[in-house]
Amino acid sequence: MADQWRVIERAEHDVLGEGLWWSARENAVYWTDILSHAVNRYSLTDGGVKRWTVPERIGWIVERRSKPGFIAGFQSGFAELELDPLTIRPIVDPEPALPGNRLNDAKADRRGHIWAGTMDAAIKETTGSLYRLQPDRSVRRMDEGYKICNGPTFSPTQDLFYHTDTGRSTVYCFDMTPDGEIANRRVFLKFTEDMGYPDGMTVDAECFVWIAHWGGSRVSRFSPDGKLDRAIKLPASQITNVTFAGPNLDRMFVTSAADGIERSKERLAGALFEVDPGGIRGLSPGLFAG
Repeated sequence: MADQWRVIERAEHDVLGEGLWWSARENAVYWTDILSHAVNRYSLTDGGVKRWTVPERIGWIVERRSKPGFIAGFQSGFAELELDPLTIRPIVDPEPALPGNRLNDAKADRRGHIWAGTMDAAIKETTGSLYRLQPDRSVRRMDEGYKICNGPTFSPTQDLFYHTDTGRSTVYCFDMTPDGEIANRRVFLKFTEDMGYPDGMTVDAECFVWIAHWGGSRVSRFSPDGKLDRAIKLPASQITNVTFAGPNLDRMFVTSAADGIERSKERLAGALFEVDPGGIRGLSPGLFAG
């Protein structure tokens, strides 16, 4: 893999690629294009790419543990999603009084809960909150006061929870109890201007945190105490999300965005990249238990 990355060839790039999901069931990587209202699928078996259009902005999808299909985060809230044929069944809008907000990024923990953040879609108001969707379909607000909620992820033992406010250039760390409560929010990492902004994240099997740099043209790996371990440069400035994939969780995929970028100046804006993680392995994603 030249220069530690390669581009996944497909018919069109994303306006705002996000929401990466590794499906072991299908040996495939899913991701969304928020502003184009689309879900993408890349098969690791045959290299095929498929794209579905949905009726509204969609930030992410998470597979269900014991049923086919996904839970998805839409502009209008949480919903069940099936792709063939396209079927959407709303679950709950966590913020009915804030119609300008949308769900942005999410992951499921090993207990089967989905942790998802919201944001003002216009990126003007600090109205974002962190929610937890329970298997019984109820939803709890877990934290608030965010501009752009991003990148929830968990330590391998899930005693730590990481969450980002991209608008404040800050990655937070929380203590997490065995029953899934969080406390003691503190700053894990503050991005400097030359780093861009922290976006989507994942944690590897060695407890290191990988972060996508919006405006920073790279994905970086940080030690559990927040020190830079390595950085992988990419030929797109707006890097949005990162996940491990493959049967051995030793392959890495990274999304990017073309929103506001002149294609003549940045040909690979909005591309999906496969990145060489240098022998590091990831963790299996959590599945929604409801």
